[in-house]
Amino acid sequence: MKSFFFYDLETSGLSPREDRIMQFAGQRTDMDLNPIGEPVNLLVKLTNDTLPSPGAILVTKITPQNTQADGLTEAEFCNYVDDELFTDDTCIVGYNSVRFDDEFMRFCFWRNFHDPYAFQWKNGRSRWDLLDVVRLTRALRPEGINWPTQPAEVTDKETGEKKTVEIATNRLELITKLNDIEHSHAHDALADVFALIEVTKLIKMHQPKLFNYLYTMRDKRKVAELVNLDHKQPFVYASGRYSSEFEKTTVAFPLTAGRNSNILVFDLRYNLDELLAAENEESKNLLKETIKSDAKKAELKKPKTFFPIVKELALNKCPAVAPTGVLDAKSGDKTGWERIGLTKETIKKNLESLLAHPEFAERLRTQYEDRPEYPEAIDMESALYDGFLSEKDSTLCNAVRNADADRLADFHPEFSDERLPDLLLHYKAKNYPSALSKDESAKWEEYRLARLNRQLPGFQKQMEELQACISAGKDTTEKGQKIDPFILEELSLWYQSLQPEDY
Repeated sequence: MKSFFFYDLETSGLSPREDRIMQFAGQRTDMDLNPIGEPVNLLVKLTNDTLPSPGAILVTKITPQNTQADGLTEAEFCNYVDDELFTDDTCIVGYNSVRFDDEFMRFCFWRNFHDPYAFQWKNGRSRWDLLDVVRLTRALRPEGINWPTQPAEVTDKETGEKKTVEIATNRLELITKLNDIEHSHAHDALADVFALIEVTKLIKMHQPKLFNYLYTMRDKRKVAELVNLDHKQPFVYASGRYSSEFEKTTVAFPLTAGRNSNILVFDLRYNLDELLAAENEESKNLLKETIKSDAKKAELKKPKTFFPIVKELALNKCPAVAPTGVLDAKSGDKTGWERIGLTKETIKKNLESLLAHPEFAERLRTQYEDRPEYPEAIDMESALYDGFLSEKDSTLCNAVRNADADRLADFHPEFSDERLPDLLLHYKAKNYPSALSKDESAKWEEYRLARLNRQLPGFQKQMEELQACISAGKDTTEKGQKIDPFILEELSLWYQSLQPEDY
């Protein structure tokens, strides 16, 4: 029977490569969003090679000591999730999960000798991210749902003066609050799962046609029918990279090939002739940054927010896309065109301008071809995307994860992939330390201390800033985050416990 499995993670930080899963929660539902079985709520032991982000722990309130006392090892966790939760014919659903939770799961599976990709495609499995579904629903069919805003400081383009305005936000805890959905423990994984299911019900109830359409578009083959380079046509596209002023939604056009079968798309909100002719510095920088690279997340928070005119659309990441015809319908007293601040005439004019410059597409294609898709791996644990495993190595990986401590102590598989021998050492050290030989223990300790030293500057900086707030008599950070002295004490004790015995 087909089902949804809604899930959420709480982690030790924001990097899927460097940080670790500390809490996993989920709930299976049928296709009408009715619960099936009991909810799942697990802690995962934080291993002794990881210093968590103090800011992240203040949000989740899950300390390393909590996970050590009540958590599963990563190996136990991966086996359980793979065997019992991410099962055949399951659509795995989250909120910003494609770029966050799914990535954490993928690296966790990699470290523990599971196939890091099968959970999202094998035997009728699929995945779906509701964040862009929410964005497109808000932009095109907002009736029946109360939509939150939040204050933000912006700079007036004409006067240069700063002012506070209300901008659209799609934070889950604010959507639930405005729609009287129970969500009293935001940033607890299980509470977030229940909240997401209720928000999904809202969309399905009030906008069933859009809901069902976007459900089908989680399939990259369906996306490719609309967004492709053989039959190019403008399409509606909602993405976090676009401006809140226009509900994170625009009309885009397939421009040229990106990396790994991705497609570079042009935002038809812009006129290329005007950008090329512009003398003002802002337009010059816009083109320069577009050609150089996508904007980094950190840049999006600067006062002069940069929104890319060209971005890479990944067909396999559940993009929220639709034909431009959906903009003709009225929602309330406005058409979709009015809601996203565009007109058919603008799109026609800007498309003609774009097509008059075929050299621009070639220029972009060349630039993207030369860019690596992922940062260089720091070590074998972060080297997931350095290549696929051979059939022989995949078979050996199955043998690794099916072996107990006694078997692993004398198991020395002849891997072809150079990443796997050290990965196996780490796997044993974190899950079956009794399986390590004396030489292996020494090698692991060397790696462990090097990794901790790499994390230490960031950990210490955050701890010092938080302690300074306490010393100044403050119980919150500048961003309003509540500071819990007990959690800081627990983090200090965790750091001390990770030191070598002769420290």
